[in-house]
Amino acid sequence: MLRRAGYEVIQAANGAEGLRLWRQTGADLVMTDIQMPEKNGIEVVLELRAFAPTLPVIAMSGGIRSQDLDLLGDVKLLGAVAMLQKPFSYNELMTAVAAALQK
Repeated sequence: MLRRAGYEVIQAANGAEGLRLWRQTGADLVMTDIQMPEKNGIEVVLELRAFAPTLPVIAMSGGIRSQDLDLLGDVKLLGAVAMLQKPFSYNELMTAVAAALQK
């Protein structure tokens, strides 16, 4: 969806690879899933905040929510500018990306 909208996209297989690629490219925006191997999305957000406090981060999740566990809410408290609950629509994604890049 992002490529179709004209954005350059760099994909990573896991959180550790994503952080490594961000350090190499200095991307303007990071989108992270919450549940990933190597480093999860919360770890990614925490590490990005340490090195780039103003970098916009969008977190997404496929339904990690229960009475005692709200990881999307937690990642917002840690500094993500937007959270997307999967499945999300093209319009939801584009709105979140546009808002994140304007900040």
